[in-house]
Parts: sequence; structure tokens; C-alpha cells
Amino acid sequence: MSLRDDLLTDIAAAEAELVSLFQGFVQVPTANPPGDTRAGAAYLARFLEANGLPFRTVAPMPDMPNLLGSFDCGAPGRHLVLNGHIDVFPPGDDARWRHASAWSGAIEDGRLYGRGSADMKCGTIASCAAYRLLYRHRDRLAGRVTLTAVSDEETGGRWGTFYLFEHHGEEMRGDCCLNGEPSSAHTVRYGEKMPLWLVFTIKTRGAHGAYVHLSESATKLGIRLMQRLEELTEIAPETPASVARNLADPAVRAALESGLGAGAADLVGRVTLNIGMAEGGLKTNMIPSECRIEADIRLPVGVTKYRVRDKVNAILQEFPQATVSEQSDPADTAASWCDPEGEMLHLIQDAAEQVTGLRPVPVITLAATDARFWRREKIPAYIYGCSPDRMGTYDESVGIAEFLNVVRVHALAAAAYLGERR
Repeated sequence: MSLRDDLLTDIAAAEAELVSLFQGFVQVPTANPPGDTRAGAAYLARFLEANGLPFRTVAPMPDMPNLLGSFDCGAPGRHLVLNGHIDVFPPGDDARWRHASAWSGAIEDGRLYGRGSADMKCGTIASCAAYRLLYRHRDRLAGRVTLTAVSDEETGGRWGTFYLFEHHGEEMRGDCCLNGEPSSAHTVRYGEKMPLWLVFTIKTRGAHGAYVHLSESATKLGIRLMQRLEELTEIAPETPASVARNLADPAVRAALESGLGAGAADLVGRVTLNIGMAEGGLKTNMIPSECRIEADIRLPVGVTKYRVRDKVNAILQEFPQATVSEQSDPADTAASWCDPEGEMLHLIQDAAEQVTGLRPVPVITLAATDARFWRREKIPAYIYGCSPDRMGTYDESVGIAEFLNVVRVHALAAAAYLGERR
């Protein structure tokens, strides 16, 4: 049989095992914050050890370990990196989940429930499964494969992918990265908007609430500032031609609307503003002397951080009581993207079409991922995973059939990229 047929046969024989592996991983709490992923890393390590797969633990922070493994195939060739993360969003109130808890891993009506099931334990297990399959057939392949299962993705990657690039760069860089973050069966992601997180602090004298003539209110100034920050969404991008063509494609727009919800297609090419937090004041009858505003600004391809900061600084000229600081990664200066016509993208499309009957279209998406670290190094990084429609919500879940299809697509696309040994 062909390698493709052998890979699909292996996956079919291991379906029950893979579902159990996915379920067990979801049942391990790995919320970030607080960020302690030791149990999740140990769970994956046991799977790798049981299958004799090469890896080691790299833990610059003891409670945030990363797993890093590599192997060479039967002949020289290209180097493919598989990337997934262990940490997930906080679970929220257990009482609002339909099963016993956010970590139930319950399977109901063909779906597996639990925090992080979509973002991104489905994709991380797909990477581990593909790593095992490629290792099993390594003598028929060319090149090199690296697996990275990292912590700290949800809080920026300082102790995860960023650290591994800084200290284990030769293993990390490779020639291409395949990531399993949510994408939906309709899309493959070649880029993503850049998050610019700014914190504004407004300080005034403050006073008794009845003596409004003595001091400005920091919270009222904050309201005015938040209204003015909406002007950032009017910044026009200078979009590269290849990206502009992609964003204008009716099929791409339809896929974005289908995968990310109505309105997503218009937002991909625009600056957006979300006021994630606003707090101020100590007591009802006191004029607030301080207000803190946390803004999540997302930059499309064609708008740099510097253009946005220039506009922010111009607005703050009218608010001398306010200061601003940046909490996002200082190395990120623009949206992250690679070739929308790249070879791996087409291989993912081919594999997905074979497996699901759907040919996913290339898109830029709204949220950031660790794929940006490869693109920052001019290494193409593509994302194919489960649907994002339930990630980050109560009752987050993934269809079992969808999960298995993600495993199949990753294995087939990875093998095709490496190529069979001649």
C-alpha cells in the first residue's frame, strides 16, 4: 500500500485510543492563569514515553514545562515542526458547565466537552499523534520532524515557544511549521491579526462625591478617552497585493463568515478595539482619583504598531491626566502572515479535501497564535484545526469525528511535505 493508505489505516485502527488520549488530556486541568501545566505536560510525556518517541522536557519555569522532541527520517530533506500548546483559558464557574465540571471530558452526542478541548487540546493531540505516525514510518520519509508542546501560549509565550526559539533555535526554526489551533474545516490559516494591548492610567486629585467642583473624575475622563480610542478603527491599512486579493475573494469571505461568524470577513482587514477592562473609584460618594483601562487592539495586515501608537499619542495630547503602557509582546510590530499560495498550504488543502470532501480556503484570522514566532523568522507557518465556534465558552467542545479528521489531515499533510524516500 501507499504511505497515505498506511497512515489512514493506522489512524483507523487507533481511533478508540486517540479519542481516549484526547479525553484524558482534556480532563487534566491546565488553566492559564494560573499557568501550572505540569500535570498536562506529564500526561503527554507518558504517551511519548510509552511509544518510544524521542523528546525531552525544557522547563525555564518549573510549573510551565515544555516538551521538545526531534528525529531524523530515512534520508536528508526538509525540516517540519509540529506545534501545539498545553495551557488553556481559565474554566470559569463549574456550575455553568453542562457536565460535572469544566474538566469533565464528557462525551455526549458525538462531542467531547471540556475547557481547552477546542483551544487547543484537539490540535495538540493531533500533533502528538502525527509525530507518532511519522516516527513509525520514518524509514519511508525524508527530512526531519520536531514536536513542540508548549506552555504559556495563552499569556504570550515568554516561557514557551519564545523561550524555545531563544535557547533551542536550531530545533525550532525548521523549514515550515504546522499548527493545530482552531480553524474550522472550511479554512486554513496563513496569517493572523496582531494584538496590541495597551493599559491607560488616568489620575486626578479626587474629592468627596458632593464636591464635584474640586476635582475632575478619573472615570468620566476614562469614558471620554474610550470614546476617542474608537478613532483607531478608522486607520486605513496598506494591504499587500497578494493579501488584498485573498481577502477580496468571495470564497474566502464566505468561509470566514461560516467559520468565525457573521461579520468576520469585514473585521479581518480592519483595526478593531475591545475595552477588556475598565475600573476606577473606591466608593459611591467619592470622586475617583484613578481609572485604569485595558484595551485590546487588533491590527490587520498593512497597519503597523507604530501607526497606531502615533494616533494614540495624538489622542492623549487632549488627556494630560493619562499615561499609557504596552503589555503585548514588544517584538510584534505588525500582523503575522506568510505566503497564501505556499506549498504546505496546498498540501493541507489536498489532505483536507481527501479526508473531509471540503477544500479549505486560505484565510487570515482574528486571534493570535504561536505560529507568529515562525513567521517572525520568515518561516511559513500554517494552521488547520477544529471549529473555533465553541472555544472559550462554557460547554466548549469538539466533535469526535472532527477531531479524528484533524489527526488525518495533519498526518497526511506532514508526510506529503517531508516526501517519501527515493
